[in-house]
Amino acid sequence: MAYYLVMEDRNPMSRFPKWARTHAHPYGKDIPSQRSSELLGSINEHGKQNFFRLQSQKRLEEEYLAYDTTSISSYSKSLKQVKYGLNKDHDPLPQINLALLFGEKSRLPVYYRKLPGNISDVKTITNMLADIDFLQLKKVKLVMDRGFYSKSNIDSLYQKHYKFLIAAKTSLKIIKLKLDEVRGEMATRPFYSSKYSIYYTTFTTDWNYTKTKKRSGEVIEEKRRIYLHIFYNEQRGADDKSAFNRLLDALEYELLSGKRNPKNEKFYSKYYEIKETPARGVTLTPKQDAIDERTKNYGYFALLSNGIKDPLEALDIYRSKDVIEKAFDNLKERLNMRRTSVSSDENLDGKLFIQFIGLIYLSYIKKAMGDHNLYKEYTMQGLLDELDIIELFKQPGKKSRVGEITKKQQALFECLGVEVPT
Repeated sequence: MAYYLVMEDRNPMSRFPKWARTHAHPYGKDIPSQRSSELLGSINEHGKQNFFRLQSQKRLEEEYLAYDTTSISSYSKSLKQVKYGLNKDHDPLPQINLALLFGEKSRLPVYYRKLPGNISDVKTITNMLADIDFLQLKKVKLVMDRGFYSKSNIDSLYQKHYKFLIAAKTSLKIIKLKLDEVRGEMATRPFYSSKYSIYYTTFTTDWNYTKTKKRSGEVIEEKRRIYLHIFYNEQRGADDKSAFNRLLDALEYELLSGKRNPKNEKFYSKYYEIKETPARGVTLTPKQDAIDERTKNYGYFALLSNGIKDPLEALDIYRSKDVIEKAFDNLKERLNMRRTSVSSDENLDGKLFIQFIGLIYLSYIKKAMGDHNLYKEYTMQGLLDELDIIELFKQPGKKSRVGEITKKQQALFECLGVEVPT
């Protein structure tokens, strides 16, 4: 079933019987709809956890693990964890959430967890840390976006002695104080990286760590070292400022034309002194202090880490986090997970696991293609199609025989680390 999902881009499982008649696969036979449901329902939690433990052993100990969540819409309201929540695809259907842990260097998924659709990102960290304990991962290093930031989450990571790299809002006190120190000089040549086309600086500062003892309730407060990396992206700053100016243009038009938008009421008085007289009509005076306060951090962003001292190394690792975004795209698009229509929790759990297996295959192929510069000549589907035309001949009472394999196809098998079939 995982083979089919990988080979047949976006095709539903109902097409499996046709595919099975023309392709060799491990099961060797058709999987009827009833048998498919039984198979999905037979995948239990114990088996999955054993698989995750084995899969986690393949990760590189020195790599960071990217952690993120996505939402999967559902047509069924009978599933336990299907809830209305913040849908990241802006789909109006109820949803489940899916958390994924992904190797930043190995480019392979490590584990996933299904979550209720109404749980926020920041609340998922506690269970994720418990899962990491269960998987017996060593030398854990995590990279996360700012949706997972909270003081209690950072305290938990320190308590576990895990290394982390996390984005955070520039409005946080620990960041705001340092940014105010350097804002006037950051956009100058000494702070510029030609390689990354970005301005940067870094600080070593203290994190106010707190821990509450379970038995006594005593609160322990300590200082922990943390690296604060601040970056300024000139292009992003210009884009954000242009977008804000378009908003101001719209506000002025609405006020002067008398076509006020209820959604913008909070902005009118925030950014303008509004006066109206019978003789002159409406006159507007921009509140420059409020405008400057809004725009002063445009283009700036910050990363916090207890393990990465070099700001450009931190930026490199954080940017590699996009591997997990691409993994979610593969799950939703190629592996047909954008919306689920299964009606039982058991079948949903089984289907998610099969799709996770498919994601491992896709991720491995994607990395191999990148390592061997195959994207210059192939798309992923093009590569799979090139291998899909190899024929297998069967005769009653005789051993199956593989058809001719070209040198190009042989080279592809070698790039993928797969033994050439004979």
